[in-house]
Amino acid sequence: MVKISELRTREIINVVDGRRLGVIKDIDIDMEQGKISALILPGTGRVLGFLGREEEFIVPWDKIVKIGMDVILVEVNTMMENGRHMLR
Repeated sequence: MVKISELRTREIINVVDGRRLGVIKDIDIDMEQGKISALILPGTGRVLGFLGREEEFIVPWDKIVKIGMDVILVEVNTMMENGRHMLR
């Protein structure tokens, strides 16, 4: 079993293009089912400067390929939706 605090220290790598996506900023939990539904990663910066909203990458839980000791491998393609990068 892996603790959430341990997951947050692991680098997220996209196996589609080998790109580093960063580390986990937050976790989306489906309270009804009691399961993690997505990982939320910080984006590349703020959209409108320091007063703007920070971009985020949303990685659905079913896109995780492997959770390793140092990294989490995901298989995702990038899409923008409502100012958020949705990784599908």
